[in-house]
Amino acid sequence: MTNGGREALGRSRGGLTTKIHLVADRRCRPIARLTSPGQHADCPKFIALMESIRIPRRGVGRPRKKPARALADKAYTSRANRRYLRRRGIKAVIPVKKDQAAHRAGRGSKGGRPPVFDRDAYKERNTVERCVNKLRQHRAVATRYDKRERIYQGTIDVASIRIWLRHPAK
Repeated sequence: MTNGGREALGRSRGGLTTKIHLVADRRCRPIARLTSPGQHADCPKFIALMESIRIPRRGVGRPRKKPARALADKAYTSRANRRYLRRRGIKAVIPVKKDQAAHRAGRGSKGGRPPVFDRDAYKERNTVERCVNKLRQHRAVATRYDKRERIYQGTIDVASIRIWLRHPAK
């Protein structure tokens, strides 16, 4: 890693890797994004990603910053993330990892109540995966030719703009 670890390049067996953390709307268009080194955990990026959401309103007014619900995969499950969503009044649709559920069951009544999980709402989470696939159709995003993080984020922004131009808001 260069620049004190701020270039979002991670080293693993497969070589240099980067993760793209993404918020997408129902039409598979990117709303907000963050990058991190490939070996870093996803969970700590969740709050920063949620804070970066800005959806402009039609006409006048402040941009929307709070979605009705947050659909995320198991990598983003944690007490801190659920507490953050609860504090902001956002419904969490995040499955619990099996080891966390087993640990809670092992503690018995001291383990607490399991978080509510809506399976039907979770079926819509594929929109994020489809958005990532749309971004990765751009060769420069898929292979990351750029060494500097800000240049790579610019590449992701250009790919995002192309997605938005293909599927404009109604």
